[in-house]
Amino acid sequence: MTKISGIFAASMSVLNSDLSLNIDKTIDHADMLIDQGCHGTAIFGSTGQAQLISISEKIKLLNQLSKSRYRDKHLIGTGLNSLSETINFMKIANSLNFKKFLIMPPAYYNYGDTDVIEFYSKILAYIPESQIILYNFEKLCGYKFSVECVKKLVSKFPGQIVGVKDSTYNLYDKLDIKNFSIFPGSELKLLKGLELGCSGIITATCNVTADLSRKVYDDFISGKKQSVNKKLCDVREAFDKYNLISGLHSFFCKEKDIYKNILPPLRLLNEREQKDLFMNLKSLNFQLKPQKAA
Repeated sequence: MTKISGIFAASMSVLNSDLSLNIDKTIDHADMLIDQGCHGTAIFGSTGQAQLISISEKIKLLNQLSKSRYRDKHLIGTGLNSLSETINFMKIANSLNFKKFLIMPPAYYNYGDTDVIEFYSKILAYIPESQIILYNFEKLCGYKFSVECVKKLVSKFPGQIVGVKDSTYNLYDKLDIKNFSIFPGSELKLLKGLELGCSGIITATCNVTADLSRKVYDDFISGKKQSVNKKLCDVREAFDKYNLISGLHSFFCKEKDIYKNILPPLRLLNEREQKDLFMNLKSLNFQLKPQKAA
């Protein structure tokens, strides 16, 4: 089994004016990110508004994504609280030869490590031919993986629990598991993470930092002196002042009007926030490479 490594964007979902999912343009956006330097993307992560998009739309996108040129480069998020819906969605993905998933434990309810192990055990009992990257983000789901929980899951499912996206940052500098991928959820942790043995990053802002992030990664792998890491971190910090989904859609809609469409209760940045974001990015001499997507 090849270890999953590299720069992954939590890819954005592109919506029509009626707030339905634009499948072709969402796939085009993900393709663009890979063309700009990402090793792959996470489709239907939190940045892709997965929790707000209907299952039927997700399934339609999977069917189309299975025919795309980069079909093997995508992690599939579920964005579902229901165990049965998660299993059914993964079964459909498996039937289309998608095997790599990014799965967060359910939101809202209070539970502990033993319960989380049971949750993933149930999934893998039904979908054994899967590779799961755990999604550790206490801010969104209310649960924080412990080092011990991750180790127990890997011990129980060594070929199926293959990595973790750590957006809570309590794991990436503490875990040391053979052939296990560790992805901090921010460019601010990319270089430090690589120095500690992490596998790369999975982040929202790789929607705009794909080329910078890839250069930091490639320069580290080849042993070259870092030349753009500070700029990469400065760009991330500029977006970190706001809700990342709001900031990214506000950024992209300056070039492509369709990106202004966003699902409630999410919203675009207000006029003052947009002005501040673009002023900060201009001061960093940052602009996105010309894009064809959407």
